[in-house]
Amino acid sequence: MSLDDLSEDVETAYSDFDETLPVSLDRETRNELAVLQTVLDPDDPDELVRRAIHMLFQTKVETGSLDFHLRRGYNVTYDEYLSGMTFQEMTGAPQPPDNDGRRYQF
Repeated sequence: MSLDDLSEDVETAYSDFDETLPVSLDRETRNELAVLQTVLDPDDPDELVRRAIHMLFQTKVETGSLDFHLRRGYNVTYDEYLSGMTFQEMTGAPQPPDNDGRRYQF
């Protein structure tokens, strides 16, 4: 897969989300959401879900986990996705060796 495939898949996923995204909650998640709702007292419980998604995304970016999954599935990094160009296209240099994914081992 490639950068173009990733961009297309992200656009498809984005368009699949309606204005409302129904999510079913298990008992544990419902309890945790209730505690957060009580303690943080947001105007809308949806705000807590938005914050949680932002936190998860940021954590995946900062730990390199997102790059690991992108490299594995699309052979690109998040930086390459944001720029719309692969490393090779940016520099004209050959792609660095994959090292069998060892760079992203945790």
